[in-house]
Amino acid sequence: MIKSKGNRIYQVVRYTIMIVLGIIMVFPLYWICITSLKSSGEIFSNPPVFLPSNPEWGNFIEVFKQLPFLKWIINTFFVSIVITVIALLTHSMSGYALARLNFKGRNKIFIFMISTLMIPFASIMVPLFIIIRQLGWYDSYLALIVPAIPNAFGIFLMRQFYLGIPKELEEASRLDGCSIVGTFFKIILPISKPMLAALAVFFFIANWNSFLWPMIVTSSESMKLIQVGIASYAGDYYNPWAYIMAANTVALIPTLFIFIFLQKQLMTSITMSGIKS
Repeated sequence: MIKSKGNRIYQVVRYTIMIVLGIIMVFPLYWICITSLKSSGEIFSNPPVFLPSNPEWGNFIEVFKQLPFLKWIINTFFVSIVITVIALLTHSMSGYALARLNFKGRNKIFIFMISTLMIPFASIMVPLFIIIRQLGWYDSYLALIVPAIPNAFGIFLMRQFYLGIPKELEEASRLDGCSIVGTFFKIILPISKPMLAALAVFFFIANWNSFLWPMIVTSSESMKLIQVGIASYAGDYYNPWAYIMAANTVALIPTLFIFIFLQKQLMTSITMSGIKS
């Protein structure tokens, strides 16, 4: 009886903590969405208004009227999708090579690759920008896409996954006459879908929310990505907070939907990517 009562108290405390943490995490998103529907008076009112009396849906229309917002959305979708697709292919191939193929210096290459995770982006930002300028890629899609494709984390994640695949699958494929390339594309890649889906989420969201590098390598309005465009909306003396929050709300929608519909694959990938030797 005492044990049962103790379990009930534990469950109540546990769920209470989870609810509180959930509210803390969701509240900033709620505040962005609500602020996008407020009038100027409600935004700066004291005490704060948690629910606008007369939602200003026109704020969203004004964002598309005053800014090339649709162009920024298209740019961001294009850049994010291209980076994600190319990265999934190259990272899965690299991870498979480092996990399964025996060649001289394989472990050294892997260690060197992992060590790049410790290098802050700020330390390579200037030389990378100089390279982009020398190649003539400044203010182009190439400047936004090519430097964002290599990612040691993605290669590491795929390598760890491939280390857990039974070698019997590859041996059976070889007996059937498949080459290494055929084995990878016909056997290994199809069973990598949960991990690839999770990695796709990571890549897409990271590049959708990318700000610093796109701000450095683009200058024209037509080449801006959505986060850079929203940041440029704010001025020195005038900040239309309702319009800025409306733009942020629109920018939130794709990542929110992707995370909701692919959260199962995310959890599966975390379970399947345990570190193996």
